[in-house]
Amino acid sequence: MSDIRPIVPIDISGLKPSVPLTALPKCELMDPSALFVDGSYQRAIGERGQRQIRRMIQRFCWTRFKPPICAYGQHEGKAVLMVLDGQHTAIAAASNPNVERIPVMIVDAPETSAQAAAFVGQNTDRLAVTPLQLHQAAVVAQDEDAVTVEQVCSRAGVTVLKGPAAHGRYRVRETIAVTTVSGLVDRQTAMGARRILEVLANADLAPITGHHIRAAEYLMTNKDYCQKFDPQDLTTAISDLFLTAEDDAKVMSHAHRWPFWKALAVVWFRKTKKRRLHLRVAA
Repeated sequence: MSDIRPIVPIDISGLKPSVPLTALPKCELMDPSALFVDGSYQRAIGERGQRQIRRMIQRFCWTRFKPPICAYGQHEGKAVLMVLDGQHTAIAAASNPNVERIPVMIVDAPETSAQAAAFVGQNTDRLAVTPLQLHQAAVVAQDEDAVTVEQVCSRAGVTVLKGPAAHGRYRVRETIAVTTVSGLVDRQTAMGARRILEVLANADLAPITGHHIRAAEYLMTNKDYCQKFDPQDLTTAISDLFLTAEDDAKVMSHAHRWPFWKALAVVWFRKTKKRRLHLRVAA
């Protein structure tokens, strides 16, 4: 028996189908070496990517080929094709001496912001693209939430990197925990998130991790802790415990079965100078 079946529409009751805002894509044959990538929202190729490209070169086959998605952009005053999705494929094809031209799908996205938005749309549901990469593209695309996260970090003195630091060597005030920062902004508003991030930035952590952010948020918003210290004193405690806090938190987390960030918060709090309580004396 044959298992061949036609493509049939699904029931779209309750859905509002989107109307395409641009023209149909065009398929063209292109020299892959003539394509470009915009580094303002596209990730650089790391060692893992290099290994993937080498495998693609060795196994190159048209039956596995997925045409890169491209759009026209400007480079040095000339119109060029920018790769929105399929950078690895294009590099593999350009590196294979047996491939002269490849089919590419050209979409209508002439502005950098539109290209970045298209990149986000192409990669939102793909595991290979990290939240950090999607955030950077969303910033270029002027996505309101992504721009807010970037502004909050900038005003707090925190630098959001485009990717993990080479060899794990981070500078003070740097972070890649963009998902945690985004959640922080959602929960505490932009101003509240800025106050929390400033405490961590002023402690010169390198990098500022998601655990650091969750721990600081817990202390600065939980009613059992937040009224008992000044933010600058929490900064001092974090800085003083830089070499030992995380090891102590691991032990406490295991002993009490707490999340690591909560144990870290308790370690910091114990070291933090407490406010003096002024008691009224009855006459």
